[in-house]
Amino acid sequence: MRLNNYPTVTLDSKKKVFVSFYINNKRYRLYNSNRIGDNFNPNSFPEERRIEMGNILAYKIYDHINRGGNLTAFKSNDLICGELKDIDYITKAYKNKLKESYSHKYKGMFRWVYNKIKNHLNNQSNSINNLELLIDKYSSETSYNTIKRHLNVLLNDAVKLGLKRNPIKELKSKREKIRLHQPIENISLLLDEIKRFNFNLYLCCLMTYGCLLRPHREIRELIWGDFSDDLSYIKLDGNRNKSGKNRIVPIPSYIRPILQPKTANLKVFTGDLRAPNYDYFKTLWSRFKATSKHLKKGQTLYSFRHSGAIDIYKRTGSITKLQKAMGHSSINVSLTYLRGLEIPELKEEDMPMI
Repeated sequence: MRLNNYPTVTLDSKKKVFVSFYINNKRYRLYNSNRIGDNFNPNSFPEERRIEMGNILAYKIYDHINRGGNLTAFKSNDLICGELKDIDYITKAYKNKLKESYSHKYKGMFRWVYNKIKNHLNNQSNSINNLELLIDKYSSETSYNTIKRHLNVLLNDAVKLGLKRNPIKELKSKREKIRLHQPIENISLLLDEIKRFNFNLYLCCLMTYGCLLRPHREIRELIWGDFSDDLSYIKLDGNRNKSGKNRIVPIPSYIRPILQPKTANLKVFTGDLRAPNYDYFKTLWSRFKATSKHLKKGQTLYSFRHSGAIDIYKRTGSITKLQKAMGHSSINVSLTYLRGLEIPELKEEDMPMI
């Protein structure tokens, strides 16, 4: 597409210079080159030089558009003329993702993936069609699948914006080996050691075990308003847990006495309106791990949740109750979870008799 005329340079009533031109008989007026992907601003110069700089802007616009360059709409990324490159669609999708209310960790993963794509496409020998090279070098099944999943989400969004295809969609995930968080045999002994180390970590572990809440989001973001008046249960909104469903979680009697409620909107672990940073419990656990005399190999913060799950299933034998306690989105997730923990779903008396 070419301009209908060479851009004209004009000073407005405030002595600011602008360039005007027509595309398809529609007039456009630009005070800088932002909308053609440049950062030249003639109005940053003294008044006596603005006409001179305006002529430079006029040439930049004329040359850019007549070479097939992009012109975007005011206050949006909508394309008026030109053609977006693959990275432009991906960039738009990435920026949209950052505007969503995702966790810091989730956005951080998209930031990492986006930078990998950008570096890949900056190499002229690469294109959108060989993006699989980004993940082929990862031998770990977990790393491969995690990166593939985030790439796929980002590229699917880019396709909705105009990207021609998503090559990652065609790739199969790798079968992952199940990694277990080793259950804890003597819960009380380990909890006592943690209590002496740090009370916040102790309360987190106690609630991870007794309420089966997830530590890094569900527990870390708790406010006192999530607790019932008599401290008998916790109510979590769907946007604050992995399943996306509202949950009501009973609080065991051994946890209630150590809870000291404050104003409803205050965070439990800081006493103010802001939650601890995402790595708060991870950092505390790493420090505890370095000093612990009772922690065994393979035991993690999530070992408390797994130990609680084992205890519930052994006492009730109910997969449905386990599903509700764990906050799993479906009973199939709970069945997979039990197999991972190597807990038999059938007992001898359940088998056929002769």
